[in-house]
Amino acid sequence: MVAHDKVTTAFDLPGFRIRRNFGLVRGIVVRSRSFVGTLGASLQTIVGGNISLFSKLCEQTREEAFDIMIEHAGQLGANAVIGMRYDATEIMQGVTEVLAYGTAVEVEPM
Repeated sequence: MVAHDKVTTAFDLPGFRIRRNFGLVRGIVVRSRSFVGTLGASLQTIVGGNISLFSKLCEQTREEAFDIMIEHAGQLGANAVIGMRYDATEIMQGVTEVLAYGTAVEVEPM
């Protein structure tokens, strides 16, 4: 299992050295907006400011993609992920793919 504090956007982990590289790992989530959520968010746009319904949906989707990615890394035997990134693509109107990806590695303390 990869601990959250062993995931970084950097390409090294301070205080650790990379022993083994397992390669690319990813977590993919494809999510659509519900009619009710879209309606609620549309009402929030009238008032202006942060559209909390969409913010919550985006955060939950990224968290799910992140969890799938670190599960994938753990299955390979990694204990850390470096170079972690997010990407998102609209597949069709109202349907978005969110990808969390990075390089799975085994690290050990220096």
